[in-house]
Amino acid sequence: MYGIGIRRVATAMVTASAATLLMTACQPGGSPAGAGSSPSGAPVKPAASTSTSSSTSPSTPSTPSTPATSGSPTHTATPSTGAKACGLSDLKASMYQAAVRPDGTGTGAAIVEFTNVSGKACTVQGYPTVAGAGNGSPEKNRPLKVTTTGGASTVKVAAGGKAWTKLTFVQVQGEADGYCKSGATPASYPTLVVGVPGAGAHQIALTDGVIAECDDKVTVTALSAAKPS
Repeated sequence: MYGIGIRRVATAMVTASAATLLMTACQPGGSPAGAGSSPSGAPVKPAASTSTSSSTSPSTPSTPSTPATSGSPTHTATPSTGAKACGLSDLKASMYQAAVRPDGTGTGAAIVEFTNVSGKACTVQGYPTVAGAGNGSPEKNRPLKVTTTGGASTVKVAAGGKAWTKLTFVQVQGEADGYCKSGATPASYPTLVVGVPGAGAHQIALTDGVIAECDDKVTVTALSAAKPS
């Protein structure tokens, strides 16, 4: 009986101790031994993991931003010759027979030379127009049908510099007044009126004779800084 009583007392003591531990764990601020707590008794939250899961979709690469600039946007300048277009009074024209011309007794071909007399650089570009001045009078112009040849580009003519064009005509054949292969009557002009695009019409006399041609046709080269032959 004495041994049974001792076992009952021991059992009661174990039960009481377990109940005490259970009540302590359930109280606010309490934590089981070994769980870790702050000095104030508040539970310590586990730190968030910094590792990236392999199943996470790769992020889209960001587009590099363009550095901001202050003030007005910068514009790229269009290439320029730095000179204005030549005007009528800027050019002095002269004309002489070309060294290379079609066979025959007419003029065949002529070189028209434009000299910049303005005192500063200016530009010309394109293909001249051509008309025969009847009796030397511009009021009686007879436009010639122009066929152009060669590529046109802007030509910068320095002060005192020159630009050229070559006129090639349908050549007169035979002797004396000659004849035209087409059957037309040859025409002769004391002067031509040569128009420079943007720089007016220039009345020019041939330095060595008169213009004699057939069919009122002429082939014209673009204005050039290279002297033709």
